[in-house]
Amino acid sequence: MSQQHISLPAKLINGGIAGIVGVTCVFPIDLVKTRLQNQRPGQQVYRNMMDCLIKTVRSEGFFGMYRGAAVNLTLVTPEKAIKLAANDFFRHHLAKDGKRLTVFKEMLAGCGAGMCQVVITTPMEMLKIQLQDAGRLAAQQRKPGIMSPTKLAATNTVLSRSYTASPAPGRTVSATQIARELLQTKGIQGLYKGLGATLMRDVPFSMVYFPLFAHLNQMGQSSPGGPTPFYWSFVSGCLAGSTAAVAVNPCDVVKTRLQSLSIGANEENYKGVTDCVRKIMQREGPSAFLKGAGCRALVIAPLFGIAQVMYFAGVGEFIMDQTPFSLVSA
Repeated sequence: MSQQHISLPAKLINGGIAGIVGVTCVFPIDLVKTRLQNQRPGQQVYRNMMDCLIKTVRSEGFFGMYRGAAVNLTLVTPEKAIKLAANDFFRHHLAKDGKRLTVFKEMLAGCGAGMCQVVITTPMEMLKIQLQDAGRLAAQQRKPGIMSPTKLAATNTVLSRSYTASPAPGRTVSATQIARELLQTKGIQGLYKGLGATLMRDVPFSMVYFPLFAHLNQMGQSSPGGPTPFYWSFVSGCLAGSTAAVAVNPCDVVKTRLQSLSIGANEENYKGVTDCVRKIMQREGPSAFLKGAGCRALVIAPLFGIAQVMYFAGVGEFIMDQTPFSLVSA
């Protein structure tokens, strides 16, 4: 990345395109991750990732794997754009005379990127989780011995009609409807439920991911400061993304639980991050914090691999007629 000139609009375009392509490819696995993380002991509907995918397709059809994808595709453009562009921005301004950044400054830039992105990430995840988890609650209703439709519990009775897993025939609840009801009943803070947990996940993730990617990517340079082939950027993005994803998975479990507005019978409500961590430890044990870790690694690895290829190929710069399109990054 050149330290001489940063084109923020081009970086935003790169991040947006990368986000759309990446999410389209990996969204079904992200849906599985959410459903596995929300399962409680004794109420398992899905045994593992493949079992969840098969049951989802059987009961909800192929497009059932993309429940909640619309809100993700809508908001992932600004979310990924802010994350990647903010990291570039902070790295650019932390650099001194074009010298290589120290690991501390790389982590500081990642921290800034993580803090910036939660403005979009929190409401995006909030809406996505409600739509993704609806199929799990519906499967619980159908499974004998777990729960009946009359026992379905919701954390907010005013909102429960939007989050029930079995809406009226022909009626599909949309992210827009959920957002509207949240705003009407809870105000803007309703969309930002779980903000603290989102910060706990995204700030450490960025602090791990961006420095690790930068160092892995530099290993592919033929000479110091030279170009990096696109495939090396892809592999670097995959390795750094999966490592950071697994490292912060406990925070992701807490965030998912806190942002789930609908719960099944005998599933706990949580008052906050501390209460959530305590109850999970007491009732499910430490292993519960690793739920969905494999799925999350499989989601994040290609997502950030694709993102880095798009980003370093300079699609945004090409669109803005600043540089020729290239699959070798400088």
